[in-house]
Amino acid sequence: MAHYQSAGFIPPKRHTQHRLDNGRLAYEELMGEEGFSSDSSLLYHRNIPSTIADSRIWDLADQSTEPNHPIIPMHLKLHDLFAVDDTAPGGATPYQGVDVVTGRRLVLGNGDVRISYVVADTPSPYYRNAIGDECLYVERGSARVETTFGLIEAAEGDYVIIPRATNHRWVPDTDGEPLRVYCIEANSHIAPPKRYLSRFGQLLEHSPYCERDLRPAGGPLLAEDVGADAADATDVYIKHRGNGPGGIVGTVHTLPTHPLDVIGWDGCLYPYAFNVRDFEPITGRVHQPPPVHQVFEGDNFVICNFVPRKVDYHPLSIPVPYYHSNVDSDEIMFYVDGDYEARKGSGIGKGSISVHPGGYSHGPQPGAYENSVGIDYFDELAVMIDTFRPLEIGEAGRASDDGLYASSWSRNLPSN
Repeated sequence: MAHYQSAGFIPPKRHTQHRLDNGRLAYEELMGEEGFSSDSSLLYHRNIPSTIADSRIWDLADQSTEPNHPIIPMHLKLHDLFAVDDTAPGGATPYQGVDVVTGRRLVLGNGDVRISYVVADTPSPYYRNAIGDECLYVERGSARVETTFGLIEAAEGDYVIIPRATNHRWVPDTDGEPLRVYCIEANSHIAPPKRYLSRFGQLLEHSPYCERDLRPAGGPLLAEDVGADAADATDVYIKHRGNGPGGIVGTVHTLPTHPLDVIGWDGCLYPYAFNVRDFEPITGRVHQPPPVHQVFEGDNFVICNFVPRKVDYHPLSIPVPYYHSNVDSDEIMFYVDGDYEARKGSGIGKGSISVHPGGYSHGPQPGAYENSVGIDYFDELAVMIDTFRPLEIGEAGRASDDGLYASSWSRNLPSN
């Protein structure tokens, strides 16, 4: 995202001496994409960022996946993964002591992207993903996201984009409902769609959002909170490439000093938040295809959102989607809010995921096609991921499958 930002105390010239108040040199770190050939930022640390005191293995939660074979559409009920059992003794909730980093449960995944879900009430450890960028959608609740670049206040409806290898942690607010987060982990970088960007990286006039809608990590830098000589050892959990399931393994580095020790930074690579309510939907006289709803993209996948909007205003329009074959992609829809017209009668509701795999022709539930005629507004909120390689089913996908969705079109056929 080539949109220059600067925060804190930086020198007037890059790669030159920059001294702390006590006269010591600050340690400059380049954090960049694609080697030295794409977007980057320069960060100035109080301590040497390469220093570690110890290391150990981080045993990740189950990352194994199974093929969707025989190929079928699926309905995954994510809220069941952390559902409260009113009959359980002691009143404990299934998310008590769970954090956004270590508590994620893998729903779907392939070599390009992994989709997880978590409900959390506890601060996470410090963490960085060394495999790719992360896009985390806050379904409910709110949190402080403390990063090397500063603080992001995340709340319901926010996408939080965390660049690869950014040290950060999630601290849920303890007031109100628990923090529910839909986690999208890439094996690449995540950015706005190229067709919305000028050749210099500015969001263009036809884009459904612009730079004013983005909220970069801001001050005060957390180094000001921990102090110049914070000496407490701190663990940083790292997800990286290896020989584990999906080619993913974990390591914990123990640092002798606090990881958020940056006194200033500048550049075009940094975490930021974007709220789905700031997405301006693109509509037309007849039904518009899914690319008009796109908000981000990574290698071999795109992220779209369907927001409340006026719909097709041709006098003979059919507002719900036409039946379509995903020849090149798997379509994964996470239903967040509202009343999704095309899925009425299927059992899908808030917290559901529909899985429509490539090679399967899908569309509205029986009756929805006809019943949508004359509707001029959709009150719905959903996050969709289209992948261009098949997704496999993770342990949370298997645990939340309702086992009924594939037959929902034949169960609910209208009478002739």
